[in-house]
Amino acid sequence: MRSGTALPWLALSLALPIALAIAGCDSRAQEAANLPPPPAVSVATVLSKPVHQWDTFNGRVTAVESVELRPRVSGYVRRVAFDEGQEVKQGDLLFVIDPRPYQAVLDQAWAQLQRARAEARLAQAQDARAQTLIEAKAISREEFEARKAASAQGDAGVRAAEAAVAAAQLDLQFTQVRAPIEGRIGRAMVTEGNLAQADQTLLTTLVSQDPMYVYFESDEQTYLRYAELARKGERTRSSNPVRVGLANETGFPHEGTVDFVDNQVDPATGTIRARAVLPNPDRVFTPGLFARVQVQGSGKFDAMLIDDKAVLTDQDRKYVYVLGPENKAVRKDIVLGRMIDGLRVVESGLAAQDKVIVHGVQKVFMPGMPVTPQAIAMGAPAPSPAQAVAMK
Repeated sequence: MRSGTALPWLALSLALPIALAIAGCDSRAQEAANLPPPPAVSVATVLSKPVHQWDTFNGRVTAVESVELRPRVSGYVRRVAFDEGQEVKQGDLLFVIDPRPYQAVLDQAWAQLQRARAEARLAQAQDARAQTLIEAKAISREEFEARKAASAQGDAGVRAAEAAVAAAQLDLQFTQVRAPIEGRIGRAMVTEGNLAQADQTLLTTLVSQDPMYVYFESDEQTYLRYAELARKGERTRSSNPVRVGLANETGFPHEGTVDFVDNQVDPATGTIRARAVLPNPDRVFTPGLFARVQVQGSGKFDAMLIDDKAVLTDQDRKYVYVLGPENKAVRKDIVLGRMIDGLRVVESGLAAQDKVIVHGVQKVFMPGMPVTPQAIAMGAPAPSPAQAVAMK
């Protein structure tokens, strides 16, 4: 009786652990089946290439030539011969000042010249006759010298009258105010019928358009660094390349060169002024615009570059996730440099063959987390969902 009841209890005691083990396996399998798949991320190999260091400054666009146009003779404005804001060529007519008073002065000067020439011819004839008479001793030496002096005075009178004619011609010419340079003209400060005073009344302004200057100021430390590089032969003192961007532009799409550096540092600000010259065929630049200027600040050097979107911050430390064995995210602390060509320089912490997680890094919650990598070029945008599916 006892042996018969012991067998069922023994079978039950053996079957219970097996059942629990099977149930545990089923539970773990079910939990594994419920886990989400590893997140999809974009990875890019560290970009290693020779680059230049660029320094950024703020500047202002300035015209190469700028003229405040004022009349050279006084008179009433008779005509405004341009459309405000248009581009004009050198020599184009801009204003006409009433020429009639100056024409009258010129006519009078011509009459005075004709009179002086007639008097000079008479004096020359009398001088020639006196030369014959003095040889015949028919006149005194005193009268001979008087006639000779009168001939010289007549010649001088002709020259003075010719100078008066030239001055009157200039004044008449100045009644037509013409563009001294090629460029864009401003608004007319005086209109027809107004009195313009010589060398005082501002008629309009005129600025050249192509090329343009951009003036900017460099701090003392940067200037000393540039001077040291120039002494080493790694950069020139002028004609260094620059890149310029305007307030509404992304990056620095315009290229030019530094053509001037001032000869002294301003002791009040600790800065030195420099100037870049840029072509302006499309009239993108207008005098007075704010400009961002990048100056090439070094010779070429090898650098490791990554997309700035891959960089994460842990208190005062910067780090990235790279793709490790078995497609697991591995954290690496890095030391960053400056931005060059839209990418961030990594001074230390990465190897050239590292594949950095760029897009989707916010899905990586901890080191060692598995991911589904999708390869892209460093600096490229995140792939679209269709591209992501095609890359799997």
